Amino acid sequence: MMSVEPCGIIRMQSVSPLLPGRHESMEALSPNLRPRHEELLPTPCGPVKQWSEIQLLVKIYFCFTIISMLALFILTVVNLATEKWKKGEDDDLSISIIQIVGIGFCVYYIIRGVWQENRQELIVFVVCVLVVMARSIINFSVLKEKETLIMVRFVCFICVGVVHLICASLLICRPNMMDFRVGGALESLQKQYRLLNLCFSMVTFDLQAQTCLCILILTSGKSVSSTHATILAIGIAWAIITALTGAISVLKEKKILVWVFVLMNLPQLAYFIYLLYTIITDWGQSKTFILEAASITGCVTSVIIKGVLFWGLVHLYRSFGQGLRERMFAPDKP
Repeated sequence: MMSVEPCGIIRMQSVSPLLPGRHESMEALSPNLRPRHEELLPTPCGPVKQWSEIQLLVKIYFCFTIISMLALFILTVVNLATEKWKKGEDDDLSISIIQIVGIGFCVYYIIRGVWQENRQELIVFVVCVLVVMARSIINFSVLKEKETLIMVRFVCFICVGVVHLICASLLICRPNMMDFRVGGALESLQKQYRLLNLCFSMVTFDLQAQTCLCILILTSGKSVSSTHATILAIGIAWAIITALTGAISVLKEKKILVWVFVLMNLPQLAYFIYLLYTIITDWGQSKTFILEAASITGCVTSVIIKGVLFWGLVHLYRSFGQGLRERMFAPDKP
């Protein structure tokens, strides 16, 4: 008995130190149910992956995208500075300014698409690239004299655009683990995280659509009165404030801000109705229907985006307070 007791003591001493560590690790894992990956970095817009966690090929494409967007921005600015705009021929001016705004949003989309594995942002990035390529093809096809510099620039645009389409499509098709890493193994939290991302993305898309629509009308020439121009300028500021309110409401789960955000969208919907009425009453007065077609397209696109946004917001509103916000902004806390 005396010989067994020391062994028993030795055995208990060798095993018991392991028990608290195992117990603590299970307690740390169980509340959050996180997989065994590197920790995500909390940011004001939600958790993102660490740079070291991103694959090498994705890093190379990310840097290539930033450089190509910067080059496109410089080319567009140079084109705006050197082009001699003629009276009544400001369609290309409008599109160039909208393209500059689109470049800024594209940089934002690729950052969220890579760092947060956000498929919605990558899909819209692909759409923006397609629009730029279509514009380049149309402009090149209508030119009577195709200079060498213009041909080289056109070929570069198309080649870079094809690279973006292929690489971004591959990123979209990759498995997405962010909802599992943020929400854990709870399907309800994973669904809530996907809804939050959808609403956040739709807020951004709506801001881009409304900004481009206001710029298009403001640069349409003398057809816009000073009163209408003032309304549009205020509308851009209103759209930015509305987008910030919507983003904060879904990220911080503030129900009162959700209602404020919904009410702030009502003047925008009223303006869409007014704009469509103006277009219908003045139909056929301009030589081209570019402004009319673009305005109608912008209104319809924005209404569709708002419809998807409100649908996701209704479902997300019901799941506020279930713990997702704590996992997103305080991942180290149980």
